[in-house]
Amino acid sequence: MNLLHTLILGVVEGLTEFLPVSSTGHLIVASKLLRLDGANIESFEVFIQLGAIAAVALIYKEKIIKLFACNQTPGFAGHNGILFLVLTTIPALALGAVTHSFIKMHLFNPVTVSFGLGLGGVAIIFIERSLKKPSAGGMENLTKRHAFLIGLFQCLALWPGISRSASTILGGMILGLDRKTATEYSFFAAIPVMCAAATLDLLKSYRSLARADLLFFLSGFIFSFVSAWIAVRWFIQLVSRRNLSPFGWYRIVMAPVLFWFFTR
Repeated sequence: MNLLHTLILGVVEGLTEFLPVSSTGHLIVASKLLRLDGANIESFEVFIQLGAIAAVALIYKEKIIKLFACNQTPGFAGHNGILFLVLTTIPALALGAVTHSFIKMHLFNPVTVSFGLGLGGVAIIFIERSLKKPSAGGMENLTKRHAFLIGLFQCLALWPGISRSASTILGGMILGLDRKTATEYSFFAAIPVMCAAATLDLLKSYRSLARADLLFFLSGFIFSFVSAWIAVRWFIQLVSRRNLSPFGWYRIVMAPVLFWFFTR
């Protein structure tokens, strides 16, 4: 790995982490195209997700601070907000812990990513066309039921290519949330589950890392942070005005292209 590789992977991670296109899938494909492989690369790809998380934490710092207020404010604030994130995180965390080794061994490849991209693309277009007007808007209208069921939808993203962002946003919309609220909650829901995943991965692989890897990890973190900051700002404005169908079509087009490219 060199600094150009960290730039490419960091930007890919930051731009795709919170869009409904699967950052994991794009990183797998990018690593294959760059001919990067090995345990250190996999740990790097997990670590740079923390850069994207840091960008969201800074953008929404006021709402995050309110989560730690000692009150019982309705909706996504105070003790309720913390409880909501716990309810959303537990399903994916539990299932991910059980299936982590299997997923790493059998599903982290461009072919499975192409299937995930295609299926997710079809789901985006179908849901956008079939859903009626949302029944709830605004983070203050979130409930424990919303939080737990969105957590179940998040489990779908354990298949690389499905997209954690897509599964949680679409899950929220299916449950009656408006697109913007579902998107913002998806941002917050990413923080605990991705921090837990990164910690688990680094604990398992830190013995294989060398001091020389530190520069690359920190560079990737910074590139991911900057590109995620830009992507999140743009995306939240987009979902306030338009639906997610363009992302669905992008996925549907990319799926057969990737399948053909990596199986020819």
